[in-house]
Amino acid sequence: MSVEERLSNLVRAYRVARGWSQAELAQRTGISRAGISAIEIGRLVPSAAAALALASVFACRVEDLFRLEPTERDRPEWAWEPAGEACRYWQADLRGRRLLYPVEETGMGEIGHDGVYRQGQHHDHALVEPASTLVMACCDPAVALLAEELARTSGIRLLALQRCSAAALALLKQGLVHVAGVHLARATVSGGNAGILRDAVGGGYGLLHLAKWEEGVALKPGLGIRSIREALAARLRWVGREPGSAARAWLDELFQDRPPPRRLASNHRGVAQAVRCGWADAGVCHRLVSDEAGLDFLSFQQEVYDLCWPLDMESDPRLQALLAAVRSPAYRGLIGELPGYDPRETGEVEPVK
Repeated sequence: MSVEERLSNLVRAYRVARGWSQAELAQRTGISRAGISAIEIGRLVPSAAAALALASVFACRVEDLFRLEPTERDRPEWAWEPAGEACRYWQADLRGRRLLYPVEETGMGEIGHDGVYRQGQHHDHALVEPASTLVMACCDPAVALLAEELARTSGIRLLALQRCSAAALALLKQGLVHVAGVHLARATVSGGNAGILRDAVGGGYGLLHLAKWEEGVALKPGLGIRSIREALAARLRWVGREPGSAARAWLDELFQDRPPPRRLASNHRGVAQAVRCGWADAGVCHRLVSDEAGLDFLSFQQEVYDLCWPLDMESDPRLQALLAAVRSPAYRGLIGELPGYDPRETGEVEPVK
């Protein structure tokens, strides 16, 4: 395969992320509209001058726009090893690497996989380009709304891997996800998540404020408990969360010297489902999932929920599209109608250096 045949580009993704038509991009770069179209579909290899003009208007590097597709010798890498000898996987481009993610539970139900790994071979049948896939680690129970808005406005696919804040930041630091969701800061604490982020992964990151949300105790209906103090004094069966999650930190604070619950849930919905199904009487979770499960709820804390990404990747069209989706009136309107979400500062960006 020749170099020309291996050359691919993200011109269309960058253009769509900014809401420009081909004609508008042509006017900005001095390239004809037909030339823009031919470059986007790979029919025309741009000259050095055209490539530089495109990179200039997008405020990115030429190598961010144009890349060589991997050959058979350039095998993709596993983000982490699959659990078995055969598995389905997703794939995404991240910092010039093509990463494979074993299919797992997401915050959006079942998502079509990009291929199957069996007998040591990858069998790709991706319907979504790896360069058009954004990988996020978070525990936002309403992340499906963001995924829908991102797909609707830019055609970007969001893979939302379910991780607590500490685990999400660890994956971000390792360069295995584009974005991490974090909600370790209380709304009343000055500085929000910035100080926590700086201690966990250092500087060079951006925080995109998504919402403030309510954390509290979900209770089995009919217990007649009206306060956190009553809940702690009662002989209740509690479901806990894993270390590193904000819910676990709040539960440890409530329990003080008492041992944490032995039964653990992996996310907010898991806590609510444990209580709804009768496996527990109480647990710390988000108001949204408690209300959706029909449980009683005692509000404990309002937290700041932010999305975090490396600042040196901010020109990536997927991150630009994410920023536009979060700031869109449609998305802000939707989360503003959810129980426990406060979107008044949604879309604000804070650099952490």
